[in-house]
Amino acid sequence: MTTTFEITENAKKQIAKLLEKEPKGSFFRVSVEGGGCSGFKYNFTIDNKTNDKDLQIQQVVIDDTSHNFLKNSKLDYEQNLMSKSFRIINPDAKASCGCGISFSL
Repeated sequence: MTTTFEITENAKKQIAKLLEKEPKGSFFRVSVEGGGCSGFKYNFTIDNKTNDKDLQIQQVVIDDTSHNFLKNSKLDYEQNLMSKSFRIINPDAKASCGCGISFSL
């Protein structure tokens, strides 16, 4: 499986900080689920089990189905005066909600 999923330096640094507090072998999982106000939503979790079809990019794991929704996307971490959050920049999303977690294709 060819990856076209990018992870920014800001996201890599924040993921490394989060994983320092987790058991050895843990990773940051990115997935797409049905739901949210736009039809699909991004989900970020810490996990320590992988599946055969998971795609691993450094410390990030994406399941095969979610990767189909995330092709050509970028994982970023933003921090400003109002909030701190991971964000997916997905050029295939046709619409998204104000929180940035929900999207439609």
